Amino acid sequence: MVDFKALVPWRHSRSQTPAPREDFFEPFVTFRREMDRIFEQFFAGSAPYPAQGNWHSVTPTIDIDENDKELVVTAELPGVSEKEIEVSLTGDVLTITGEKRSEREERYANSSYVERRFGSFSRSLRLPFEVKEQKVDAQFRDGVLTIRLPKPAELQKPARRIGIRTV
Repeated sequence: MVDFKALVPWRHSRSQTPAPREDFFEPFVTFRREMDRIFEQFFAGSAPYPAQGNWHSVTPTIDIDENDKELVVTAELPGVSEKEIEVSLTGDVLTITGEKRSEREERYANSSYVERRFGSFSRSLRLPFEVKEQKVDAQFRDGVLTIRLPKPAELQKPARRIGIRTV
């Protein structure tokens, strides 16, 4: 069993008071606090270093709209080309997979700086109905993937307005 009290930066004495201010700048205490912060953010599901640009996650943001005839799935994929995306449909599960790549290079008089980032993503959605693959339409334009999934005929019935009586 892990003694969680041992993980808190306490001065080891009988009083168990928090570490005094001078311990704040001790390298190992600072290192422990930073590691604790990274683990807390990891288990909370956020990126450990959010200040490093917009590369928090390569998982696309998805919007789903529904009308009488179809379901429209829109995925934002900035910085990704059409060749790096794959859309598949298996039964009632729609899957969007791909790879995001980014490269930045800066040159100075006597040096250069190159930064590369790569990451694969996969996002699956369970649809409320099965779709015939031949009827699915996927378009990619300006970093936005739009997938139109027609509803089966029995689900395309328009809603009927029901009158309300006063009693």
